[in-house]
Amino acid sequence: MKLLLIKIGKAWHTLRREGLFRGGRRVLVAALALFRRVRPGDILFISGGVGDSARYRCEHVAEELSLQGYRTSVTVQDNPFLLSYAEQFSVFVFHRVLYTGQAKKLFERLKELKKEIIFETDDLVYDPQFLVHMDYFQKMNSLERKLYEHGVGGEMLADPYVKVATTTTGFLAEKLRALGKQVFVVPNKLSQSDVALADAAWQRKAPGKEGIVRVGYLSGTPSHNKDFATITDALIRLFDLYTSMRLVLTGPIDTDAALRPYEDRIERVPLIPRKEFFGHIATLDINLAPLELDNPFCESKSELKFFEAGIVGVPTVAVANRTFREAIRDGEDGYVATETDEWVEKLGKLIVNREFRSAMGDQARRTALARYVTTTGRNEEYGSYLRGIISNYSRRQ
Repeated sequence: MKLLLIKIGKAWHTLRREGLFRGGRRVLVAALALFRRVRPGDILFISGGVGDSARYRCEHVAEELSLQGYRTSVTVQDNPFLLSYAEQFSVFVFHRVLYTGQAKKLFERLKELKKEIIFETDDLVYDPQFLVHMDYFQKMNSLERKLYEHGVGGEMLADPYVKVATTTTGFLAEKLRALGKQVFVVPNKLSQSDVALADAAWQRKAPGKEGIVRVGYLSGTPSHNKDFATITDALIRLFDLYTSMRLVLTGPIDTDAALRPYEDRIERVPLIPRKEFFGHIATLDINLAPLELDNPFCESKSELKFFEAGIVGVPTVAVANRTFREAIRDGEDGYVATETDEWVEKLGKLIVNREFRSAMGDQARRTALARYVTTTGRNEEYGSYLRGIISNYSRRQ
């Protein structure tokens, strides 16, 4: 019942935010995921939902591992047949799974069968003590908040049976190791279908309108208002300095009142379906990736905004936190910035010099293709661990 109430709350919020047509389509996709076919194999990924987080942490990781010879499947926690999969796989990866209903029963059954359980997270939502740093939590309805009241999957992570976790960044890895877990950092990557879409968008990419520079920010969820607000002062200065600049805001984002005088130079775009996503990014000249500094939720975010833009040759200026400083070679395949002056300086260099931003975008694309696609997966340590687990289980049979 608890899980049903939470799902109803999330569906209602989606319909209110995105409208009956667009929001209804997202709700329908989530409903259809309940009956997606699951083939027996080596590794089963179980997710609490079907959004971007599940896409990157389940779909894409499963694809990367399948390309390396593992037999993988993906499902959602409210799949009515979930319990029947207990004996069909050796390894079970739980991603943002709420410890309730069928998922709880499966978890306990896997312990009885001595199967491998891996806790997977790309955020701090497993620990309720960090929710005070999550701006969007304050805006959730009461049904949605139930998902987070004990942390998402926090009960599973606390169970001593679970000894291994996977995550996206070094920052999150340190948090999980502090809980006594063995942790593998498995970076987010683009799927083969993503790369095909991105290649097509990159090949048909046309030169921008002469004298106009499109600077874009892509917000996938309504939780980024404070992140975007960190660069409001920089954007105002840039608007005043460069009449050629246009700001393109994609997805749910509320802007500061201070930007109202520039509304005629701001383009607002609703959430873009995945099939159109890379084509949309390719219409930008520069991509923005601001985050609050010293906020643990923001420190947990991966570098996907960098490589999602990079794959279509668009350079990114990102906040100079640990993750982006490790991902971006500053001044080569992107920029990182901290203070307002630095954002203005580095964005200004890209705005005024088309050849420079084109060269940086080309380098960002090379970086994305080399490090952030499933076909170039080289996570040998994690692969070695999985091979050992699967091999040992096979010998026990």
